[in-house]
Amino acid sequence: MWILLTIFIIQVIYVSSLTTRMILTLRGYRYFAALISMVDIMVYTIGLKLVLDNLSQPINLVVYCISYGIGILCGMKLEEKLALGYVTVQIIPSSRDNTISSILREKGYGITQWMGEGMDGERVLLSITMQRRNQSQLFQEISEIDPQAFMVAHDIKQYRGGFFAGQLGGSKK
Repeated sequence: MWILLTIFIIQVIYVSSLTTRMILTLRGYRYFAALISMVDIMVYTIGLKLVLDNLSQPINLVVYCISYGIGILCGMKLEEKLALGYVTVQIIPSSRDNTISSILREKGYGITQWMGEGMDGERVLLSITMQRRNQSQLFQEISEIDPQAFMVAHDIKQYRGGFFAGQLGGSKK
C-alpha cells in the first residue's frame, strides 16, 4: 500500500511541477523554469523506477496514470494561484458614455481609450495593461460598474514604455 501512495504522491508532484514549468517557460520565466526542471527530472526518475520495479502488480501502473491527470490539474491550479505575468484587458462598455473610463482611472488604472465602430455604430474601446494577479479584481469592478460590458484578456509576454512601465520603473522584456 505504501508503494501505491508513494507512486501517487511522486507523480502528482512531478506532473504539477512539469505543468507549472511549461507555463512559466511560455511566459518567459526561463531561469525559474530551468530550476524547476531539475526537480522535475529527479522526482520523475524516482517515480518511474518505483513503477518499473513493481510492474508485476498492474495497479501500480493504473495509479501512476491516474495521478498524472491529477497532477496536471494541480499544476494548472498552482499556476493560476501564482498568476505570474501580464495581461491586456480590452473592454467595450455597454453604453456609449464615458463613465466607466473615469471611474477606473480614479481607481488608478492606466487606460488607453479610442473610438471604434461596431454593429450598432460608434463604441468606446478601453485597453488596460496590468499584472495578471489583478485581473479578477478588475473584472469584478467592471462588472459592478457595467454588468453588460464586454471584456477580454490577452496574455502579453513583452511590453515597453507607457503608464504601466512607468509605475514599475522601467520595462519588461
